[in-house]
Amino acid sequence: MLLYLRIHNFALIDHVEVEFGAGLNVLTGETGAGKSIILDAIDIALGGKVTNRLIRTGTKRALVEATFSVDNPLIAWLSEQEIDLLDQADLVCSREITATEKGMRSRSRVNGTIVNRQLMEGLRERLVEITAQGQTIQLIMPARQRGLLDLYGGSLVIQQRDRVASAYIAFQEAKKALETQQKSQQERLQRLDWLEYQIQDLSAANLSAPEELEQLEREHQRLNHVVELQQRSYQVYQALYHNDQGTKASADLLGQAESTLQDMVDYDSQLQPLLDLVSGALAQVVEAAHQINAYGDGLETDPERLQVVEERIGVLKQICRKYGPTLA
Repeated sequence: MLLYLRIHNFALIDHVEVEFGAGLNVLTGETGAGKSIILDAIDIALGGKVTNRLIRTGTKRALVEATFSVDNPLIAWLSEQEIDLLDQADLVCSREITATEKGMRSRSRVNGTIVNRQLMEGLRERLVEITAQGQTIQLIMPARQRGLLDLYGGSLVIQQRDRVASAYIAFQEAKKALETQQKSQQERLQRLDWLEYQIQDLSAANLSAPEELEQLEREHQRLNHVVELQQRSYQVYQALYHNDQGTKASADLLGQAESTLQDMVDYDSQLQPLLDLVSGALAQVVEAAHQINAYGDGLETDPERLQVVEERIGVLKQICRKYGPTLA
């Protein structure tokens, strides 16, 4: 039962305090006198929706406080929610609404204890029933309708309801456990499919050695520059051994130096070590010339091999992008 209502800076009301007596209490007045504001205040005190119009113009804070007397079933419910009663088993529900730069902010209290909206909704169902224009709000709530049907059926129906509720909770838990297991199984199968795909992909790549990509890239450089390598090798050969441009090659110059030093050694044997050095250098130059000439002669353009190497490099680089930076 509603005993007392205190309103401060709410809608059009500056401050008002209303005491309610036992039995029927009637609010009368002309249209616009503020009767509906009293009902709105009760609604807000019990967790109703907050809007901008609820705070009186020119103020930033509104307060609504409603005091109720409670019966034993409600006292038991409040005890379950850990809400202590005041003297004479009164229950005080208050709602403070504040306007901030970010919007509206409200805080609900029951007997001085801050509570959440869910608890206020449960308390509201047990304290009041608001009826307007022939509409009974609680009677359109499915939970309220089920509760009335259960009460009409008596204790046996309520016991059966509780058993069904327990069975349904157990069903939901078992369903959740099954879904978790199925999801885990599905993830495992997906993982196996992915691993099988990777194995097939790697097998199709026919990997041979970790250094294969590096070797192929070197071969690709050579095949891609065969003509230039042939020209450069011939230039080196000319510079070392046989120059057909009218200038002497390194071997010719070293041969002249060797011949001159041989004549000089006949007169001074101390020059023998220097002669040996020049002779050795000449031999190395001749050997290098033969090798570079053989290298140049062995180079051939091979477009088919170049294409094979490029395709293989593409495959190996794709494997590296998928599975790691290298083939190792």
